[in-house]
Amino acid sequence: MGIMEIIGIAGSVSLLAGWRLYLCVFATGLAMRFDVIPIPEHLASLGVLENPWVMGIAAIAAIAEFFADKVMWLDSAWDTVHTLIRPVGGALLALAIVDPSDPATQVVAFILGGGASFLAHGGKASARAVVNTSPEPVSNLVTSSAEDVATVGLLYVAYEYPTVAAAVAGVLLALAVGLLWMAQRIVRRVFFRTRKVVD
Repeated sequence: MGIMEIIGIAGSVSLLAGWRLYLCVFATGLAMRFDVIPIPEHLASLGVLENPWVMGIAAIAAIAEFFADKVMWLDSAWDTVHTLIRPVGGALLALAIVDPSDPATQVVAFILGGGASFLAHGGKASARAVVNTSPEPVSNLVTSSAEDVATVGLLYVAYEYPTVAAAVAGVLLALAVGLLWMAQRIVRRVFFRTRKVVD
């Protein structure tokens, strides 16, 4: 596996961890345990994810996140709590993917993985805050369910087709930036209208 595929996998997993860290950990561990995803030898450090304790804790946290993410405003509170957790988790996942014999690459992976997770988390949290302003609860449920399905599907694609993983990471990065930009415009518009009413 070439450096581009490894970077693509690390980038995809880091970005997805910014959405659903616990689901990424659990789904990867489960796929490894049942040999659904053929993990190459150089990714052996990811073997810790199939440890029953790690999978159990990740599953409990993923279930808690699944339900918390479906409730309006509770999802934003959950995102706020995870502002530090998701980037660190994404950085550690990226670190586990790169070659451990190259410290320089590991440092780069850790920094970029954390940054990618933070960016994806910021895009998700911003978009969900905007969705929460909608008076009906269906949009929140639909958005959260779409994130669940997209995370599992894109995680599978990233591991199963490493050559496509870089493209997946690029799409996720563009999506995260787009969500941040869109949320910023909506918040600015709402703030401007509120200020006009007050004046």
